[in-house]
Amino acid sequence: MIATVEEARLERGILVGLDRGERDFEESFKELAQLASSAGAVIVERLVQKMSSPTAPYYIGKGKAKEIAEICRQKKVSFVLFNEELSPIQCRNLSSLFGCKVLDRTQLILDIFAQRAKTREGKLQIELAQLLYLLPRLTRLWTHLSRQTGGIGTRGPGETQLEVDRRRILEKIHRLKKELEEVKKTRFIQRSSRQKFPWPTACLVGYTNAGKSTLFNRLTNAHVLVEDKLFATLDPTIRLFEFSGGYKIFLSDTVGFIQKLPHHLIESFKATLEEVTEADLLIHLVDVSHPWAETQINEVNKVLEQIGAIHKPTILVWNKIDLVNTSGLIKRRIEEYPGSVPISAATGFGCENLLVKIEEWLKSQRRFLSLKLPLERTDIVAKLHRIGSGIVTDYQPDGIWVYGWIPLSLSSFLEQFDGAAGVYRNGISESH
Repeated sequence: MIATVEEARLERGILVGLDRGERDFEESFKELAQLASSAGAVIVERLVQKMSSPTAPYYIGKGKAKEIAEICRQKKVSFVLFNEELSPIQCRNLSSLFGCKVLDRTQLILDIFAQRAKTREGKLQIELAQLLYLLPRLTRLWTHLSRQTGGIGTRGPGETQLEVDRRRILEKIHRLKKELEEVKKTRFIQRSSRQKFPWPTACLVGYTNAGKSTLFNRLTNAHVLVEDKLFATLDPTIRLFEFSGGYKIFLSDTVGFIQKLPHHLIESFKATLEEVTEADLLIHLVDVSHPWAETQINEVNKVLEQIGAIHKPTILVWNKIDLVNTSGLIKRRIEEYPGSVPISAATGFGCENLLVKIEEWLKSQRRFLSLKLPLERTDIVAKLHRIGSGIVTDYQPDGIWVYGWIPLSLSSFLEQFDGAAGVYRNGISESH
């Protein structure tokens, strides 16, 4: 088949997977092809070997490795991509046999992140992740890496750090960590400034390509990049969203998760992932049309558990219902996950129901206030009018009586003043 002009400019590669009888192998291998496409590659061959465990020298069997080497020569590929992380020895042996670049899943994901990082923070984080990946491979891969000539899997420090020693790489890792600490401080200041307003934060989380950015744009009229690619969004974006009833919430769009997300990335992206850990509410988007939706939910939950956010209040959202031909599937999903919401972020269908669900949660975070303030505390009255809802004031000779709904976060502060709170159940006063 004659390659198009566009394909001729792209790198050509072979995918290799080891099927050890895992239930999700097919999905993982298919996802690898999508990742390669996201990185800008043309896959000319996909090869799978069934084995119970990898071999030490080549990961795959020696016979299969020789077979792939012949295909490399015939099809003139520039790289061979493996679905698992390879050891330095395996990578060196395979590269020597194939005569081209040998990449693993982790390198590919790091490469995609290197392409997508736009902000200073994102670039620092991905450079740190690449160096952490390179460090244990430095001594044995010195010759192998020096033969690489750029392209997929070699962006960033892969090209600039080939001729530095271990000490200099460690120094650079230390410097990057210090810079990221400064970024962390900046994020803390930004978060603190948001916390001056007692409005909670909801964070969109989910598997990559679940439609988080599409929903974020629809709700906030933002212009976050939306592409049918894995990891189209890398840097978090935050907007303030106001409901018709006067309630407000900060909405945050974050990077998507994926199977076998490299540990280096989770470590390096802690500053970004703090937006998830500090959020008051998680909105977990799932592509309901995807055949492995259940697996994707589990993978997201694994990462949430790693970063300590698994127990946060969460609304599960079944997105892309416009791609489902039968209503039976959606009905079954809602029965399996009571309280979940079906939507189509692309068409807007069901988004109103999601907003109602979020607003219900917001209401549960407020309480009815019945309070007497000193006459000189008009500053608190002004603040309550600004951040509360249904606030009514009654000026009396002995003080200012205030009634209305306020965020729970203000309750402890206002306890110092006289007044009766009444009896509350589910955020609704029984005495007012």
